[in-house]
Amino acid sequence: MLSGLIRTLVLLMCAATCGADGPTRAHITILSTTDLHGNILPVDYNTNKPDVRGLARVATIVKQARKENPGLLLLDSGDTIQGTPLTFHHARVNNRPPDPMMSVMSAMGYDAMAVGNHEYEFGLDVLNKARSEARFPWLSANTYKKGTAETYFQPFIVKQVNGVRIGIIGLTTPGMPSLDDPERYYSKIALREPVSEAKKWTAVLREKERVDLVVVAMHMGLEVDLRTGEKLPGQMPSENAALAIAENVPGIDVILMGHTHREVPSVYINGVLLAQAEKWGRSIARADVYLEKSGATGRWRMVAKSSRTIPIGDQVEADPEILRIAEPYHRETQAWLDQVIGDSPVELKAGEERFRDTAILDLVHRVQLELSNADVSTAMTLNSKARIPKGPVTVRDIIGFYEYEATPVVVEVTGKQLKEALEHSARHFGAYKPNTPLSELTDERFPSYTYDVAEGITYDLDISKPVGERIQNMRLRGQPVTQTRKLRLATIAFRVNGGAGYTMFKDSRVIYRSSKELRELIIDWVKRNGHIPTTPTNNWRLLPLGSP
Repeated sequence: MLSGLIRTLVLLMCAATCGADGPTRAHITILSTTDLHGNILPVDYNTNKPDVRGLARVATIVKQARKENPGLLLLDSGDTIQGTPLTFHHARVNNRPPDPMMSVMSAMGYDAMAVGNHEYEFGLDVLNKARSEARFPWLSANTYKKGTAETYFQPFIVKQVNGVRIGIIGLTTPGMPSLDDPERYYSKIALREPVSEAKKWTAVLREKERVDLVVVAMHMGLEVDLRTGEKLPGQMPSENAALAIAENVPGIDVILMGHTHREVPSVYINGVLLAQAEKWGRSIARADVYLEKSGATGRWRMVAKSSRTIPIGDQVEADPEILRIAEPYHRETQAWLDQVIGDSPVELKAGEERFRDTAILDLVHRVQLELSNADVSTAMTLNSKARIPKGPVTVRDIIGFYEYEATPVVVEVTGKQLKEALEHSARHFGAYKPNTPLSELTDERFPSYTYDVAEGITYDLDISKPVGERIQNMRLRGQPVTQTRKLRLATIAFRVNGGAGYTMFKDSRVIYRSSKELRELIIDWVKRNGHIPTTPTNNWRLLPLGSP
């Protein structure tokens, strides 16, 4: 009786959705992550405390969605293999085992990932090893082998889901080479402009591959504030191009974004559906596309599409299989992080670097100034959660200074260039209003990692002045820093290559380039010296005096 009823229901469903030549309706579900930055387990390694993040919890959402729609697509929009102490330890300390992110993502059944800029963070050898260990393709249609017309990565894939041919293109931000040493990390590749490449490969998919649906997984986001139409500040040329692609490339149905760390549940631009998950696996983007097959042409046409982001909250349990895969990497990482390398007589906390000189940021300066005997150091503000405890200091305490790798360099600059850089940083403060808390005077459009503080010189930062006139009384060893005075500046490659709009150093002569990452150098310094200096040099001050 029951089996007969089930057969009747199946026949009724087929009558509604199937024609003589197969189904006439199709539902495609696409799940997307982005900017995972090495987060597998729901833990913040810098604090060693639980946190709502990571692929272990994302996997639970994916499994639930597959029960509803077994043929769903699972994509990622890049920046996967770098970002946590776990992935740093794997890349720098013990790179022999398979890449942990690729092992986990393969087990989860990812269909493809777009290549992000931070995939290159540890060099091409680490990148290509991880790529070879993935059971899914890495896509980037605008990354070419330098000097050739051949793409470095696979440009697209075609998947058949529920009778629908789906083309998936990967794109990578062209702003990538500004992020570090081009010769070391990007010597074999060339990044092409994304809009023209999107047109080229969409045409291939539509005309040659005869796909019914085009999806772009891109490590780029929206380049403008959609509320005002203003370009978001601090971007390199074409660093983000989601709006330009949606407006200028016909034939694209869905764009799954990344890179900007801005969650976008759903937005329609020129008929294209765009979505972006939150970073670190804190949410997952879901797009649902509904198609209908035309009896006259036999081709699928779009009926409807929508998207949303699904938060990965505390109520989502971590998947046991993912925990099992990650456990040996996690155990090794924790043992490494817990190594004691020095001590501090007092606790030092980050968070005040924009408003006053601090001993914790001065530690970064000390390390950089020792590089090739530099005159001046500029360092970006720290991770706001960074701290050095009173008592024993471990690798964990130092590794938490920054979220991203940075390669120190020493370059020759003029006093004019140095002032321009500090004025550029001073944009973080908006128009001055007396008796207003400093935190309310900062311009939140500028991420904290784009703000620099200098050491080796003395200077005043007068936020009551307009930008361009805020840096005053610059002196080196008591003498005024003239516009033409040449200085040995220790900074990071991201700045020298024009990252975050610091274009004033672009043609500076490189005197020294470190072979180690900044946090490795700080760890080495603490190991050698043992004790953390706890008194700031107070080489700069914020004006007007008495500001809240």
